[in-house]
Amino acid sequence: MMPLVMANAGEIHTIKNVGGEGKKRRFIEGLGFVPGAEVVVISKNSGNLIVGIKGSRIAIDHQAALKIMI
Repeated sequence: MMPLVMANAGEIHTIKNVGGEGKKRRFIEGLGFVPGAEVVVISKNSGNLIVGIKGSRIAIDHQAALKIMI
């Protein structure tokens, strides 16, 4: 496993685990980042990511991407 922030643009991965606690974790999971979901990194900029998940494009910051394990 590795954090989502380590993935390269264009790669498709399956989410294995979502770390964090409380509101932050619930927020991340509410966006669709749950174990078993497929995610594709569309672009990376200074550690921040734009990803495709469940038919949507979502921007997430570096800290959130560190908590999503693929």
